[in-house]
Amino acid sequence: MKLGGLTRHRRAVAGLSALAVVSVVGLTACGSDDSSSSSAPSAATTSLPADPADGTPVKIGFISAEGGAAVSLPEYRQGAEAAVEYVNENGGGLAGHPVELIVCKQQEEPTSATKCANELVEQGVSAVLSPGTSMGQVIVPIVTGAKIPYVTLNAVSAAELTSPGVSALSAGLPGTLTATATGAKSENLKKVTIFASDGGGIGNVIRQMGDPIFQAMGIDLNVVPIPLGVPDPTPMVSAGLSEKPDGISVVADAATCAAVLKSVQTQNPTIKKILNPICLDPNVTDVVGVDAVKGNIGITATDYLSDDPDSVLYRSVFEQYAPDLSITGAGSSGYQVVLGVVRAADGIQGEVNAAAIADALKASKNVEMPAGGGVTFTCNGSAFPQMPTLCASQTLYGTINDQGVPVDLKAAGQKPAA
Repeated sequence: MKLGGLTRHRRAVAGLSALAVVSVVGLTACGSDDSSSSSAPSAATTSLPADPADGTPVKIGFISAEGGAAVSLPEYRQGAEAAVEYVNENGGGLAGHPVELIVCKQQEEPTSATKCANELVEQGVSAVLSPGTSMGQVIVPIVTGAKIPYVTLNAVSAAELTSPGVSALSAGLPGTLTATATGAKSENLKKVTIFASDGGGIGNVIRQMGDPIFQAMGIDLNVVPIPLGVPDPTPMVSAGLSEKPDGISVVADAATCAAVLKSVQTQNPTIKKILNPICLDPNVTDVVGVDAVKGNIGITATDYLSDDPDSVLYRSVFEQYAPDLSITGAGSSGYQVVLGVVRAADGIQGEVNAAAIADALKASKNVEMPAGGGVTFTCNGSAFPQMPTLCASQTLYGTINDQGVPVDLKAAGQKPAA
């Protein structure tokens, strides 16, 4: 992916900090998942063999977005805690050691985020994990300044995307755009419009990143900005549809995505849609109806429902250690970031400390993303050289089923060389 020079690259990276609002606030509806619902997705599980860890515990910090006025995602923490139970009781530990998860809850604002970062440094943790946060610009300098590796699934701030000492296990926005373009190509779409919440110039960032990706697949890309907080996006949707696209996508918070999709359904209900996880959140599909998304293309970082052994393991861990947690909710992100670090650290010999985990992450090569549908991560900076902390170059996409979940998944993007 070429962004056309250093100046454009800097603008794109700086603009990505605004995506934190979309990426984190847009997930708040996941906190309302009702895993006890009779319609909740389910699939095969298996028993977990006993393989307890022993030795000296390794302290791992976990920053959880909980208790904020706009964002509260206890599912992140609950998924992480389930993963730790599995690692300690059934998975042989982190390089043979039990994990002691040190949780700090912050409210997605600078004061509590700064407090958490400092507290975890004072606790002497060997790594700090975050499934995703809008506070990376605050947290990262404190953590990495103490020579402690910081690991996230979803890097959105400039600090998370460029700072040494950071590993972002998923492909982030570049991966989402690649999956969107790949899904569009699989449907023989020639022209796609992306409706984007336009805080901090996000529309321009998406255009800069997306143009070369879509052009390489023979698809024309049009990006239509949607002002943040606009009560009715119908005029912008009408303008975007007037360009006669073959398909649409939305990069926005859940409320904006629901409003855009409702307008699209009114104006062109049969147009093909390529939708990311925020737009498949239950609070979106409850508004627009599952029928509005069923049969379209969905993008996901998690293989929730297949019979792949790693997906069966994921569901089995939740069944045993977090039975009330939805397998298709935000808990998957906490699970993935914890188990991802454990897998990357598997080869550590000798003392397990911050330096050893940092070295193991940078040496990691084609490590299987937990419940990732075969996607792997390599944290040596080669996945997206312009954003050296990104460890993966692939994202999953598949057909959305009648429960609003992507299935029959495929990986978009180039897998790193062996």
